[in-house]
Amino acid sequence: METSELLKKVRRIEIKTRGLSRNIFAGQYHSAFKGRGMAFSEVREYQYGDDIRDIDWNVTARYIRPYVKVFEEERELTVMLLIDVSGSRDFGSVNVMKKEIMTEIAATLAFSAIQNNDKIGVIFFSDKVEKFIPPQKGRKHILYVIRELIDFQPEDRQTDISQVLKYLTNAIKKRCTAFLISDFINKDSFKDALTVANRKHDMVAIQVYDQRETELPSVGLMKIKDAETGKEQWIDTSSSRVRQAYKEWWEKRQEAMDTTFKKCRVDSVSIRTEDDYVKSLMALFEKRN
Repeated sequence: METSELLKKVRRIEIKTRGLSRNIFAGQYHSAFKGRGMAFSEVREYQYGDDIRDIDWNVTARYIRPYVKVFEEERELTVMLLIDVSGSRDFGSVNVMKKEIMTEIAATLAFSAIQNNDKIGVIFFSDKVEKFIPPQKGRKHILYVIRELIDFQPEDRQTDISQVLKYLTNAIKKRCTAFLISDFINKDSFKDALTVANRKHDMVAIQVYDQRETELPSVGLMKIKDAETGKEQWIDTSSSRVRQAYKEWWEKRQEAMDTTFKKCRVDSVSIRTEDDYVKSLMALFEKRN
């Protein structure tokens, strides 16, 4: 992508996602992700927007003014974005590709983190770790992250979620909140790696998928191509049996994914490319409060 075109795209996404994180998420992100299993550090006077569940009633009674407990990580969380850059993200049947929605979601979370004075880092992955951007603060860092989200070109096109989870577990020593953003088109189970990662970190899974991936249209013979392997084949979509088999495959795959998240005790949300991802993220945040 040309530099001028890339910068325009970065600016567009910055304006949209910074506004969303500032005006819509405000305190929701903060209350959903701070202080989970964190060490108590000190108390300070209550400020507007603080979670009333953090009020220290003994200190409040002593000073006759509300005081809240401050947790060590509340002052500086580390947020990691694990972004799937495999071939299947380059798909979209409506007006937008999965890749674009993943980029906007990641940018919105990044701005939410920065406004909360958190560090933000990124790991791009396919069937290997493609790129690691260490956690930092500041607008300059965020803009670099957004530029990479838009323009990064992976070496491989297949997916192995276990690899990125193992990398996260080993690379980030201090407990962090990690958003795993993917379509979860993954051939092998990643349950064991997710269990281990979630013991050390606070894992959150965000699935982005396209409506066309859930069922086949009845349009006769159709040539389909696996975006990750490049394999092509013809299928007869006029056959109700073929369409039903595909629909059942999709539902079974979703069920297996949801079961994995539940067993690993990982909060998750599934977002279609045509959905309002803001509502979906808000519901995710509220679920965690």
